[in-house]
Amino acid sequence: MKNIIIFLITLSFFSAGLAGCDLLKTTKSAATQKPPAAAAAVKGTVVAKVNNISITLEDLNLEIDAYNAMVPADKPELKINSRDKKIDYLKNELMRRTMLYQMALDRGLDRNEDVTKALEKTKMDLLVVQLVRDETTKIDVTSKEIEDFYNKYKEQYKEPEERRIREIVVGTEQDAKSILIELLQGSDFATLAKDRSKAGNAKDGGDMGFVGKGKYFPQFDEVVFSENLEVGKTSNIFKGPEGYYIVKLEGKRGGKQKPLSELWEDIKRGLTFLKQQQKIDELIEKLSRQAKIEVYESQIK
Repeated sequence: MKNIIIFLITLSFFSAGLAGCDLLKTTKSAATQKPPAAAAAVKGTVVAKVNNISITLEDLNLEIDAYNAMVPADKPELKINSRDKKIDYLKNELMRRTMLYQMALDRGLDRNEDVTKALEKTKMDLLVVQLVRDETTKIDVTSKEIEDFYNKYKEQYKEPEERRIREIVVGTEQDAKSILIELLQGSDFATLAKDRSKAGNAKDGGDMGFVGKGKYFPQFDEVVFSENLEVGKTSNIFKGPEGYYIVKLEGKRGGKQKPLSELWEDIKRGLTFLKQQQKIDELIEKLSRQAKIEVYESQIK
C-alpha cells in the first residue's frame, strides 16, 4: 500500500508539471479514439466521469486521506482540507491521471512485461496485508492480561529518579577516614569539601547537582541510589576512578510510579501487537510444514 501511495504522489507531481493547457475545460470527441470498453459497475457516489471511467467520492476521499498522511507536520498548509481544494485535486490530479491511464491502456502498456510484474508484486503485497488483517482483526487483550503485565514490569514504569549529591574526593583511604570522622562529629560537609576535596566541584562545596543513574561509575550508583542512604545523611567511604569518595544526599526528585490508568492504552496496544505477531508466526510455521520449500543458496551472488 505504501508503494502505491508513493507512486500516486510521484505521479501527481508529474501530472502537475504538464504543459499549461487545462485538459478539463472541454470534452473532446471520442471519434478519433478507440471504442471504450464496457464500464464496470460503480459503487459509491460518482463525482466525475472520464469517458467510461467513473470517479467516486469514496475514491477521492481515500486518496486525499493518503495524500494528507504524507504531508510534513511543519507544512499543514499543504493539506487538502476544504471542498474547494478537493475539487481542485479531483480536476488537476485524478482526472488528468485517469486520462493518462486510458491512453496507457490504448497503447497496451498494461501488457508490458515490467508493468505486469509490478502489478503482480503489488497484488501480492495487498493480499498479504489483507490476509494478516483478517487473521488478526479479532485478537483482543483482556483486562487481566493488562494488569498482569503492569504488575510484572511496574518497576520499569517508574519515572527516572534523580538525587542531589555533594561529594568529597581524596587520594588516600586514610584521608577519607579522617574526613569521615570529622563529618560524624558534626563538621559541615560543604566546608570540608571546599578545604579537602580534590574534585573539580570543591569550590562549590562538592555540589554535583541532581544526578541520575548511569552517569558515573557503577559503585557510585550503588551508593548514591541505595535505599539506605537517606536525605541529609552521609555515605561510607567507597573507592572510585579518582580516589576515595564520600557523598552526602541533599535531596530527591522523580522516581514516581506511573499509575496503570495512565499506561492502560499503551500496554493494551503493545500486547495486541505481540499477540498479532504470535498469531502470524504460528500461521507461517503451520504453512511452512505444509509447503514444499526449496532454497538454492548457491545461486545467490
